[in-house]
Amino acid sequence: MKDTPIPYEIVKQRIKESNLPSIGKASIREVKRLINEIEQASGKKFIRMEMGIPGLPAVTIGLEAQKKALDNGVAALYPDIDGIPELKKEMSRFCKNFLDIDVKPASCIPTVGSMQAGFATFLTFQHLQKGKDTTLFIDPGFPVQKQQHRILGAKFESFDVYDFRGDKLKDKLESYLKKGNIHSIIYSNPNNPSWICFTEKELRIIGELAKKYDAIVIEDLAYFGMDFRKDISSPGQPPYQATVAKYTDKYVLFISSSKAFSYAGERLGVMVLSDTLFQGQYPDLKPYFGTDNLGHAIVYGSVYALSSGTSHSAQYAMAAILKACNDGTYNFVQGMIEYRDKAHVMKKMFTDNGFKIVYDKDEDQALSDGFYFTISYPGYSGEELLEELLYYGISAISLAITGSQRLEGLRACVSLVPKSQFPELEERLKAFAKNHPL
Repeated sequence: MKDTPIPYEIVKQRIKESNLPSIGKASIREVKRLINEIEQASGKKFIRMEMGIPGLPAVTIGLEAQKKALDNGVAALYPDIDGIPELKKEMSRFCKNFLDIDVKPASCIPTVGSMQAGFATFLTFQHLQKGKDTTLFIDPGFPVQKQQHRILGAKFESFDVYDFRGDKLKDKLESYLKKGNIHSIIYSNPNNPSWICFTEKELRIIGELAKKYDAIVIEDLAYFGMDFRKDISSPGQPPYQATVAKYTDKYVLFISSSKAFSYAGERLGVMVLSDTLFQGQYPDLKPYFGTDNLGHAIVYGSVYALSSGTSHSAQYAMAAILKACNDGTYNFVQGMIEYRDKAHVMKKMFTDNGFKIVYDKDEDQALSDGFYFTISYPGYSGEELLEELLYYGISAISLAITGSQRLEGLRACVSLVPKSQFPELEERLKAFAKNHPL
């Protein structure tokens, strides 16, 4: 029992009262609740790194457009299920300007965040083709997407990509696809939680194998533009956001307003289907959706049944932000640079005190500094490390709940750590290193 920044007995008692079988296997929200209780009991603030939520003000352009829409009375009106024309048009332009891909406005569907986009997609795809009943997760990934599969009773398989980067990805991915039961492949890029970013070689492998085995690629772009090693902020000019859409014509993209535009509170995202997919005919859909057209099934079947559309006024907010990005009057990447700068400093604080970065490279290139990073400490499993850090007023989540096989690791998010807490973080890490000599 050592002298720790948060009183030992308080932390120990709150862990016991939480009735969590394992802190390391607790969900993000369960960890958050436990930290709240420890803070309240101890009167001491944590360095909060468990929640992956924005830490910057919402983009003013969106706020002004939403207020105007509310003043114009949209709060009293149902929006069309497939979205307002302005947002669909600007998302189509955004895809061309920042991904260099062509999609029609009709193929851009506003949803209640990327969470609903995922649920609607999984719900639809499990009925797409008889014999193809399984989603393949390229992990690590967002734990709730697997939870959505469990709720739906939908099948999934997964593998940790850590040991299968570059050319190694081809054989590993094909070993799953050749079984013939995979209808879709899903991953996030940049990746939550590891912050790896697939290289063009890897995206080509995924796209070409998906075409070969008639699988759809679901690309979660929640952290659009946040691979800060390249600046994609100039509309219509390279470099562009990396995407599998360059290598396959059957894809779904989830583009969120939450991180890139700090507009998380209004729960708005856009599900972008390739035109080929949106117009695709799948006879096995008909018993469930009354149509064999995938675009119609996903909009007027799944999205309609789940929520009948998304926030009317918030759609005007996102349309205005996208228009400003497309017109070159708002630089959304510059608006997120603070995440990069904070990660750079925080990662060094951890490594200076004996911690290791778990996911550290994209093939032979060092990872970008950004929204997340992953840490470990010699001699500790991720579950043990997460619990031990609670006594030092530092929170994170275990990689064990993300599908990662790197069970020694934790995911840390920089967004809610103000720079004013940096001195406190450094002192707590020094105390941890002193009490846990290597």
